[in-house]
Order: sequence, then C-alpha cells, then structure tokens
Amino acid sequence: MHPKIHGGLLGLRDNDDHTAAMREHGIAPIDLVCVSLYPFEQTVSDPDVTDAEAIEQIDIGGPSMIRSAAKNHRFVTVVTDVSQYDRVAGELDEHDGATTLTLRRALAGAAFARTAAYDTAIAEWFTHGGGTGQFPDTLVLRLEKIPIELRYGENPHQKGALYIEPDAEEPSVARAEQLHGIALGYCNYFDADGALELVKEFDPEQHAVAAVIKHANPCGFAIGEDLPTAFRKAYGGDPLAAFGGIVALNRNVDLATAEAICEGKKFLHVIVAPSYDDDAADTLRERWKNVRVLAVGALSPPHTRDAARIDLRRITGGLLVQQRDLVPCNTDQWKHKAGPSPSDDDLRQLALAMITVKHLKSNAVCIVNDYMLVGGGMGQVDRLASCRLAIERAGDRAKGGYAGSDALFPFPDGPDMLMNAGVKAIAQPGGAVKDDDVIKACEDAGVTLMFTGQRHFRH
Repeated sequence: MHPKIHGGLLGLRDNDDHTAAMREHGIAPIDLVCVSLYPFEQTVSDPDVTDAEAIEQIDIGGPSMIRSAAKNHRFVTVVTDVSQYDRVAGELDEHDGATTLTLRRALAGAAFARTAAYDTAIAEWFTHGGGTGQFPDTLVLRLEKIPIELRYGENPHQKGALYIEPDAEEPSVARAEQLHGIALGYCNYFDADGALELVKEFDPEQHAVAAVIKHANPCGFAIGEDLPTAFRKAYGGDPLAAFGGIVALNRNVDLATAEAICEGKKFLHVIVAPSYDDDAADTLRERWKNVRVLAVGALSPPHTRDAARIDLRRITGGLLVQQRDLVPCNTDQWKHKAGPSPSDDDLRQLALAMITVKHLKSNAVCIVNDYMLVGGGMGQVDRLASCRLAIERAGDRAKGGYAGSDALFPFPDGPDMLMNAGVKAIAQPGGAVKDDDVIKACEDAGVTLMFTGQRHFRH
C-alpha cells in the first residue's frame, strides 16, 4: 500500500505535526473509504476449489485500508457492506457531504468485525481445508448475529441471541425460512434443531419419518408408508408429552399431511419441514395463529451431512469440542449374541430403536413397536430407572417390542426388566464386564440380543 494512501487515511486533522507532514509530502486527506473485499468466502465454498484459486482471493490491500480508516474514524467514514450505503448517502446529503461521528464510530465497529470475520474464514480454510487437523491449537470462530431478536434466553430472566455460521450449507433451523407464527425463542430453536437432526437420520427418498420433541428429547418418532401416517404414529406414541411439542418431518408437507397435523385438539410450538405446498401452509396458518412454521429446504441422505462441522459445549472457562455423532447405524456390523436370529424386520425395528435412543438424553433406553417410539426413558442416573420409565410409557405396547440402549447394560437386571415387560429383542453396545451374564439371561428367555459396538451418550 502506497504511503500516501495510508497517510491520507491515518492522518489526524487536528494534529499540527500530522498536517505539516501531510503538506510536506503531498498527502491529501481521505474522508471516505468504501471497500468490497475479494470474495474469499465464496471461492472456498466450492468443494473443488484449488489451493491456488483460494490463495489468489486473499485480499491484502482491502483489509489494510479498512483497518486504517476504522482506526481513524474520528475523521474517516469506512463503508464495508452494501447495506450501509443508504444510511451513509442519507447523512452525506443531510450534512453537506459529511457524516456524524456517531455513524462513523458504528461503521468502524462493523469494519473491524468484517476484517475479523474475513481473517477467520482464511484461518479456517488453512486449518481445515489445508488438512492440518480438526482440532487446531487456536480455534477461531466466525459467527454472525441474526437480525431478529429472541424474546429471551432459556428463561425469561436470561437474554438470548442466535448467531449463524455464514458458510454452513446443510439444511438447518438456524437458516430456516419462517412462513408463519410468532418469533422463535431460545428453547424453540434448540428443540426444533433436535427434531430436525433426528429426522435427518433417514433418507427422505426411502422413508417418510416424523418426530415430536419436548425439552430436547424425542417423545414421538415413527416411520410411515407416507408422511401423514408417520406423523399420526409419532404423535400417537405419547400424545400427553407431545402437547406443546416441536414437530419435524423429512419430506414436503402436502395438504393431507397438514390435515393430519391439524386433527383433534393439539397444541404445538413449531413445525419444521423441508417445504410446504401452498394449500398445506394455508391450512396450518388457519389452524393456529402463533405456531411457527419453518421451511429448511430439501433434506439429503444421511451420509451427506457435514462431518467437518464440530460440536461445541461451553464449560466455565472454556469450550469442549468434538466431532458430530454421525456414525451410521449399520446392522451388518452388529453381532448376534443371544436368542433367535433376527429377521430383516427385527433388524429394521432395532435400528429404529438405536437411532431414536441416540437422540435421547443419557442414560437412555427406548422401546419401539410397529416402527414407532412407544416408550422412552431418558436423563436418568441409572439405567434401571431408564428401563422402568420406558416400560411405563410403553404400557402394553412393550409386548413384542424392540428395545435400544444408548450404552451397555452392566448387569442383567435391565434386560430382565425389559424382557418381563414382553420385549422380544434388545440392541445395546455391549462391552460390560458381565456381558456373559446379560447374554445368558437373554438366551434363557429366548430374547434376541444384538451388540452394536457403538455407544451414543448424549449430555
């Protein structure tokens, strides 16, 4: 960058030494800078981009001018986004070619945020795109606050906000289009995200699925021959818990599905789906004034989810970081340990149980029957309590059902409780010291036992 550019941007107009040096070297003061940076973020969003193409789009002079102008905002106006044009133009017209210090300070803050985000995008690309490892020594995050204010945080006395990852392309609640209803709150976003992540577990081309979430836990989940059937089964799994819940579906909502959702006396907070036919959206709007209706875009097969994204969990003084739990539920890799050999139908229902229990808070055990969740026990400090809750919620539907556990059974007492309730098959990770005792109990009872080899704790 030529010194006359930096001098014109950084020179203090009320400093005699600065103005004298500027006159001596022929440096003219610059009052306004408008910069659009090289499109690095857009360039690296192309999965086929080469290193040379990405590096060519790293802007050097632009950030330098922006930072210089922002630093000297007492005298210089810096514009970094087209959304700022109208406000700046309005002040120039109103103040005879000048802007107010209030505006210049606000624009300076936005300018530093822009260069910080730009540098973060570059750092992310070198860290992840450059193949230097998923967990770098220094983790930089680039997030943008959505313009819509949340009513409050998890509770009314807590303030809350939503920040989005600007380059995230996977369909999400964070980027959903709201077609109807009042503004979403912190808990709405959290639960709607959980519901959507659950239905993403299935390929929409192969299965119609519906989920009902309450306080971050599935209380209804089902596969159906079509979407209306899937919804009715999911909601019918536990209608009491579903009251005031969040619904997610993995296919376009047509009129028949909307009518199924509107049947009876239901109260829902959010409905999430890829898209809605016009008459379906109108039906939902007419049924409820305040229910939030969200469209997230077409869902893809589970294997296309973004495995490069990391999960973050704040603890006091730091962040815990881990890979997303996207391991597929592959029954071909399971081990048959006891009881009758499972049929294809048995394996499919056990797979549904293991996918469901993966989304329940640990310790978790669930029971599935007729391709629907009929009982879930979650958030318990011992696995027996989880079994007891799942059985209580399932009632008679536990008979002939399929149980899944998010972690191993340390003793036979949990499986004994499930088998006494009539469960015909159990899937669990295995790996306990007393696995042989668990296996013998299932063998003696004539109940199928499968070891998945995969634990799915969720905290």
